[in-house]
Amino acid sequence: MATAKSLIRKLLFHSPPKIVPLRCPISTITTATYSTLRNKRKSESNQTRKYKKKAELLVKRRTRSDRELDEQGFSEQYGNDNSPHVPVMLGEVLDVFASLALKSFVDCTLGAGAHSAAIIQAHPEMEFYVGLDVDPVAHQIAQDQINNVLQKDSGRSTTDLQVHTLLKNFKSIKAVLHDIDGNHLTSGVQGILMDLGMSSMQVNNAERGFSVLCDGPLDMRMNPQAILKAEDILNSWPDDELGRVLRDYGEESNWFSLQKKIVKARLAGGLHSTHELVDLIRSSSSWSRGGRQGWIKTATRVFQALRIAVNDELNTLKDSIHSCFDSLGPGGRLAVISFHSLEDRIVKQTFLDIINRCNDGSKRNSKKMDSYEEKDAWIKQMVQGQNACILTKRPITPSESEERLNPRSRSAKLRVIQKS
Repeated sequence: MATAKSLIRKLLFHSPPKIVPLRCPISTITTATYSTLRNKRKSESNQTRKYKKKAELLVKRRTRSDRELDEQGFSEQYGNDNSPHVPVMLGEVLDVFASLALKSFVDCTLGAGAHSAAIIQAHPEMEFYVGLDVDPVAHQIAQDQINNVLQKDSGRSTTDLQVHTLLKNFKSIKAVLHDIDGNHLTSGVQGILMDLGMSSMQVNNAERGFSVLCDGPLDMRMNPQAILKAEDILNSWPDDELGRVLRDYGEESNWFSLQKKIVKARLAGGLHSTHELVDLIRSSSSWSRGGRQGWIKTATRVFQALRIAVNDELNTLKDSIHSCFDSLGPGGRLAVISFHSLEDRIVKQTFLDIINRCNDGSKRNSKKMDSYEEKDAWIKQMVQGQNACILTKRPITPSESEERLNPRSRSAKLRVIQKS
């Protein structure tokens, strides 16, 4: 009996077992995972800081225009498909010449005539005007636009303003001025504009071959009378020359692979349309590097390279800037709008070469324009030389409202030099 009671007591009132917490070391895989995540976060934050720093540097290297567009007026005038061309930085260009008595003016890149028409309207004192372009279609549109401006201006007769619009390249500016009136070449003109971008009507016309998104022949000639076409470069030029064009003029990192594929395509008959070229580029671009936007950016760089080569744009530009500057009179201004880094680099360096050309070795001065006259308030900082003054130490870029309303203006940079 006692034994039974003792057994029952043990079963009912025994002390509970001790629970020992399980202690397992973290696996090496988990540790590695945490370490990877930590490193990834650090890498992402470093990359973000680099992007921010790069963006800040880009902002410092330029002066964004604070001139806001009249959005309603802009939409009414250019917001439809019938508009042949949307002028870039029109207000800023008007500001450049606003303080001058602009009796003579040359538009080296006439285009559809929007810049010229606005400048003629803004300067009733103008007596002599020259517009140059190699595109006959643009030339005709510009002539009509300028004639409309003169007809609407009842206070000005055609005898008050000599208008000369010519199918000529801007590299011939000295010869043109000499042939029209040698006095203007001797005394110099008050204002010259070079807008180096393509007009919307050229891009939108598939037959010209400039558009990445429209199928057309591989042409890309600014002057339809010229001989060389993009098709000739792609199908006939030596391999190394083709590669040089893609590398130097397109700044394309994948140039060698593209060169090999283009040369290989020659064995199957070559490339003869923009659609065929775009297909080749698309097949060469990795979808992991930007997807659709990746191949479009590559195609844009390739098309840029071919266009520059076809029209010999960069070799012409430097000499033409010197010729334009030489054609200015004392106090005259040359304004240049560029649209990609290769052009802007040449414009910037040529301006510096000009102000150093006649220097006696003395250091050039960089001056802030805080106290500059109100009529030239757009000038923020300039670089002074003996024979000229760069009025834009940093290039002026479009306002935020213009970039929003006209996305094609995003890459535009305006630089101005004034003759002493």
